[in-house]
This record gives sequence, C-alpha cells and structure tokens, in this order.
Amino acid sequence: MPVTPLSLTAARHLHLAAQGLLKKPRRRARPADVLDSIRQMSLLQIDTINIVARSPYLVLFSRLGTLQNQWLDEALKRGELMEYWAHEACFLPRSDFGLMRHRMLSAENMGWKYRRSWMEEHADEIALLLAHIEERGPVRSADFTHPRKSATGWWDWKPHKRHLEGLFTAGQVMVVERRNFQRVYDLTQRAMPDWDDERDFIPKPEAEARMLLNSARSLGIFRPQWLADYYRLRQPSLPALLAEWQAQGEILPVEVETLGPMWLHRDLLPQMALAQAGKLTATHSTVLSPFDPVVWDRKRAEQLFNFSYRLECYTPAPKRQYGYFVLPLLHQGRLVGRMDSKMHRKAGELEIMALYLEPETNLSASLEQGLKRAIDDFAAWQGASVVRLGHLPAGLFAGRTGGWEIDAV
Repeated sequence: MPVTPLSLTAARHLHLAAQGLLKKPRRRARPADVLDSIRQMSLLQIDTINIVARSPYLVLFSRLGTLQNQWLDEALKRGELMEYWAHEACFLPRSDFGLMRHRMLSAENMGWKYRRSWMEEHADEIALLLAHIEERGPVRSADFTHPRKSATGWWDWKPHKRHLEGLFTAGQVMVVERRNFQRVYDLTQRAMPDWDDERDFIPKPEAEARMLLNSARSLGIFRPQWLADYYRLRQPSLPALLAEWQAQGEILPVEVETLGPMWLHRDLLPQMALAQAGKLTATHSTVLSPFDPVVWDRKRAEQLFNFSYRLECYTPAPKRQYGYFVLPLLHQGRLVGRMDSKMHRKAGELEIMALYLEPETNLSASLEQGLKRAIDDFAAWQGASVVRLGHLPAGLFAGRTGGWEIDAV
C-alpha cells in the first residue's frame, strides 16, 4: 500500500484541525460547545495561575472565541464533565470515567498524588469525613478549619484537604462542582449511581488502549512516541496496537516532510486530500495557554512546529529568558512568537510586558494584523479596554508602541 506524502505545513494544519485550532470560529460560542471542545481534545488540563485567564478557560477561548467562564463550571456541575489525573489534573468527559477507574483503584501507584501511610494513619478521621459527606452532602476543604501552623512558619495543607485529595485520587469522592475555582467533593457512589465496579470495570490494558486511541484522534497526525504523553502512560506497547488500528482502518501511514513516517487518524481523511493539495488553509490567530495540548508536550511542539518552549514561572526571575507566564502565539498555522502578559482587572488593562517573534518569522502586514486581532480578542474577552505594550520586536506595531484602546465585550 503506497504511503501518502505530506508537507510539513500540511501536517501542522491537520494537527490544528484535529485540535479545533485551524479556523477562526464562524459563530458565537454556546454553552454546549464546551463539552464538544473537551471531547475533541479528550482532556482539558487544569492550572490555577491567574495572572491572565486561568488556563482551562484560555484553552477553550483559543478554540471557541469569547465564552463565559461559568459555562465550564456549569458543565461540571451538570455531570457532563469530571476531574481526574489524566495528563495532569484535567477535566474530561464524565463518560470517560471508566478509562480512569483502574487508576483510582490502584491509587498506591499514583506516586505523590496518594500517600497510603497518611490514609492509614488518619483512617478514623477519614471515616468520619466520609460519614459527614454522606449525611450532609458535598464539601470543600475550606469548610474545615486549620488546626495549627507548622514549625517552618508556613501553613501546611489542612488535614482535611489531604484527606479529600487522597479520597479523590482513590476514587472514593469526585469533584462535582467548583465554587470560585475551589473543588467541591461528593461521594463517588452518589455522583455515579449507575456505575458498578464489578460489572463496568475496564481492565488497565483495555483502558490504556482506549486512551491511546483517544490521543491519536485528538492529535490527528502523530509519531508513535507522541501518544503516551497525552495521558501520561508509561511505556505502552505500541507496535501491536498500531498494526491493529491500521488493520481496522483507524489510522493510515503518511510520510511527512522533514519528520519522516507518521500516522494519520481516520477522522482527518476527508481533509487529507485538501492538505496534500495545499488547500487546507489555516486562518486562525490566537493566544494559547502554556497548558494547551498543542504545546504541553514540549518535544512534540519543537518537532512539529520548530517551537522551543518552557514555562518559566518556577524559574528564578534573573534566569528567565522570556518572562513569568509566557503565552504562545498562533498565527495561520504557525507558532510565530510568545508574549509575557498580565491582566490588571480593576483597571481593565492588559499589560504585555514583552512580545517576541520566532527567528524565522518575517514581519508582515498580515502577521501584524493577525496578532493585533488575537490580542484584542484576548483582552476584550477578559473585559479589558486598554492594551499596554512593553518590549516589542523592531517594527512591530510601529506607531502603537505604547499600546491602544479597544472596545470591551
């Protein structure tokens, strides 16, 4: 069977199509789009840094355009979504509960996320906590007081927070909603009344095979070594699965310029001919989260987009190259740059301390127009009416070097 040749640009466009990032949205976002977008990505990573928009909302904004943040919270509360350790802490469709259940029931294999010694040492307190939830309903860790300050002078996690985190990792409680982004926990048996472990349990090999196929679909086009990172799987045996998927028509081999042999998921077959002919065009310009699936695997982003990226918020300030919380910039199928920014919510101002373009990115009117539109949309979505600019590449936004005013949404 002949192997389909693809240009690197075509491969990038197919990946972005699989991720919902190829085209600018044609209509206003609706609440139902949140679940659809998460299904398309398979996972939505959670991070609490709020110097600009929190990452889960930003990832959705990049794909859907202006949306209301509470739509994600409401989808969780309605039971359309769940939270668990997938790539890292993630939202995922609650219909994928079965894929995660084997992890919950083997919590001792979850590393730092679960400490059996803690759970055994505090077994009586934890039993009382579970009884409290059963009798009185869902709880937050904030509902419990902190008994003491640690000897180091820092406040340790409250015991009940540790209890709830352990119960969450072990699948005894679930996050059923968030209030001001704080987790609210309820008993899993109450959140999932129709689930039965004896009847519905999916063995680890089958669950991981399904996770890998989800990864293949969400990546769209992939090297085998890219698959495991999506759900943080450890050295899965891929050759037999790839052969099985190919025989079933789930994937087909392609040869990508500079990258060599890769695989294409069948969902992208309708777009492959367009990609081969150079007619699968990318029109989207947007700001990405550091935890967007397109860039969360740093090696993949470098191989596919020639974009070397790392998050520097945990790096001492003098050693940072670009800034504290730097956001990748997508423009028409390429990762063209990054910006270090901060949202001043009371002032209604988006401050861009620095914006950098990639070395191979040529400044053009189209690029400048696309970046300005992306920045305006990003700022207006957060209620900003002013953009303030700091360090810029030479020639970018000439005449606007101090910034500009926009219309708030």
